Amino acid sequence: MKTRQFRLDIISVIPTDIVFLKIGIDNPEWRFNRLFRLARLFEFFDRTETRTNFPNIFRISNLVLYIIIIIHWNACLFFAISKVLGFGSDTWVYPSVKNPEFARLARQYIYCFYWSTLTLTTIGETPPPVRDVEYFFVVADFLTGVLIFATIVGNVGAMISNMSAARVEFQAKIDSIKQYMQFRKVTKDLEVRVVKWFDYLWTEEKTCDEKQVLKNLPDKLKAEIAINVHLETLKKVRIFQDCEAGLLIELVLKLQPQVFSPGDYICKKGDIGREMYIIKGGKLAVVADDGVTQFVVLSDGAYFGEISILGIKGSKAGNRRTANIRSVGYSDLFALSKDDLMEALIEYPDAKNVLEEKGKSILMKDNLIDESLVVATDAKDLENKVNKVEASQLLPYGFCSVKSFSAGPLARPAAVIMLGL
Repeated sequence: MKTRQFRLDIISVIPTDIVFLKIGIDNPEWRFNRLFRLARLFEFFDRTETRTNFPNIFRISNLVLYIIIIIHWNACLFFAISKVLGFGSDTWVYPSVKNPEFARLARQYIYCFYWSTLTLTTIGETPPPVRDVEYFFVVADFLTGVLIFATIVGNVGAMISNMSAARVEFQAKIDSIKQYMQFRKVTKDLEVRVVKWFDYLWTEEKTCDEKQVLKNLPDKLKAEIAINVHLETLKKVRIFQDCEAGLLIELVLKLQPQVFSPGDYICKKGDIGREMYIIKGGKLAVVADDGVTQFVVLSDGAYFGEISILGIKGSKAGNRRTANIRSVGYSDLFALSKDDLMEALIEYPDAKNVLEEKGKSILMKDNLIDESLVVATDAKDLENKVNKVEASQLLPYGFCSVKSFSAGPLARPAAVIMLGL
C-alpha cells in the first residue's frame, strides 16, 4: 500500500464517469484516469510470459494487441481533430455527420480505424490534407508509423525465428552428418539408417538434450524433476525396488536416455557389461547368434544387464553378457553405467550389500553361481587386502614381510594379529 503504483491504482478507480450525468457521454476523455492502470497491464504481460507454456505465441499475440491499440488511439485522435475542425469541412476530415450513413457510430469507428490503419502503415490512398494542421498531423502519423511498425515487424521476425530455432539447429546437425558421411563415402544403406534415426528423433520430439536443458537449475530442482520423470521407471527394476530413497535419487540423476534404430544390437553375447538398461518404450528381442531366431520379446518396463554391472562373486558369466538383444523397431531406453552405480553406492554401503545379495539370489535361482569361484574370489580378495596392509604399514617400520609368518593366504590374518595390527 505504500508503493507508487498503489496510489495510481486508487486514482484509476475514481468514478470520473459521474461527470457524464451533467455533460453527456460525448466527452469520453473524462475517463483518462483509467490509463493509470497501464503499468498493471504490462506487469500482467511480464508474469504471463514467464509462466505460459507457449511464450512465442503469447508474444506475438501481445504485438498484435499493441498494433490494434495504437491504430485505435490514432483513429480516436483523427476523429477528435475532425470534430474540432468541423465534420465535412474539407475532403480530409471525417465526412459530415448530417449524412445518415456517416452518422452511425459503427460507420464512424470503422471509417476512422480504416484511415488510421492506412496512415500508420504508410500505405496511403487516403484523401490528402488541406490545412496546415492536417499536414502536420499526417506527417507525424507517417513518422510514428514508420518507427513503430518497423520495430514491431522486426520483433515479429525475431519471434518467428525463435519459434523455428530448434528446427534450424536440428537441421544443421543433420546436414553436417550428411556431409561427413558423403566425405567418408559411407554406404548408402547406413546413410539411410542415420537419416531415418534423425527423423524419428524429430517426429517423436526427442531432440532436446536433458542435461543441457537442466544445467542452469540448482541440484535440488534437478533432482526433483528427475524423480518426477524417471523414478517410477527405476522402481520397476527388481533389485532396486527395496532400496532407500536417497540411493534411488542418486541413480535417477544418472540415467541416460538412448534411442536405438530397428535392427540395432543393444548388446551381444560375450560383450563386457558396462551398463544396464530399462525399456521406456519400444520392443527388444532376445535373439540367437544368427540374429533371426527370437527367444523372447521384451517390452515397456522390462530391464536387463543389472547383474553384469554389479560384479557378483562366483558368477559363471562374470561381467560378460549372456544373450544377444536386438531392437525390433525404434526403442527408447534408459542406461545406467557401472561407474555411475558404483559411485552412488560409495555413500550407501548397506545398500550395496543388499543389491549384491539380491543379485546373488537371482543367479542362484538360475543356477549361475559357482561356489568354488566364490571361495577363490574371497581368498584372492583377502590376499589383496593383506598385501595392502603390508605395503602401507609393515614395511615402513622395518617389519619383515608377513609372508614369512604365513603358510598360505588363509593363515595371514593370524600373522597380522601377532604383529599388533
